[in-house]
Amino acid sequence: MSDNTAVAMRSHDPSVFAVLPSGRNTWAIASIYGEVEHLIAVHDQLASRITIHDNLVYLGNFLGRGPAVAATLQELLIFRRALMARQLADDAGAIVYLRGSQEEMWHKLLQVQFAPNPREVLDWMLARGVGATVVAYGGTVTAGQTAARRGAVAMSRWTNDLRAAMQSCDGHQQLFSALKRAAYTEDGSLLFVSAGIDPSRPLEAQGDCFWWGSRTFETADHPYGGFKRIVRGAGPGRFGVTIGASKVSIDGGCGAGGPLVAACFNAGGDLVETIEA
Repeated sequence: MSDNTAVAMRSHDPSVFAVLPSGRNTWAIASIYGEVEHLIAVHDQLASRITIHDNLVYLGNFLGRGPAVAATLQELLIFRRALMARQLADDAGAIVYLRGSQEEMWHKLLQVQFAPNPREVLDWMLARGVGATVVAYGGTVTAGQTAARRGAVAMSRWTNDLRAAMQSCDGHQQLFSALKRAAYTEDGSLLFVSAGIDPSRPLEAQGDCFWWGSRTFETADHPYGGFKRIVRGAGPGRFGVTIGASKVSIDGGCGAGGPLVAACFNAGGDLVETIEA
């Protein structure tokens, strides 16, 4: 048995990891950060390229930073519905959404009243872009900071209002509930993550390395766990498409003035096409 086959046959929790059908193309879309116009432009190009058999993986960070967080989630849901209307074959490709740092922060923010130091935690998340998501769901940063000063009861009211606003948006809660930590092809050729991994840890022990990455991931470029290649959608340098021996970064800088990148990998794990908008 090859290393790749061994990886594919590991028993991972399906609520945490997505297993993608192999033997076909897989499209990956990098961090969006609430830039819905970029996403719509990529979707417009992708619609004529993706087939019913192809996989599609969104690499996290749909939320935060940009001006149109709620509209971005709506566009994700609309495009998924359009694809699924075409995917009537039994061997249709998978559509997967990964958790990025923005989604992780949003998840933690809705429970921030339970943190031992909620004011510090809130300020830390606001400095990293979560404020755009707060505004998208009808909240204000000022109200959150005021609630943090007043204590747990006021903070709970603030987060409960945000949660209720999110749940009132059709499909948003369901999308958040469907987020995966990582995805990989069933033959073990490709591993898709949001920001990176710690090469010293097994896949099931990566924890928040999936959405924050690790310093060792930046410097290491050798096969991990039998996978041919690791693909990520958020990198610290925002350098566009960079291809190494065993990893590919497709962060074009969307949300920071750069384009949104979508990349297509063939059944063998090689990058064969990119879209930028």
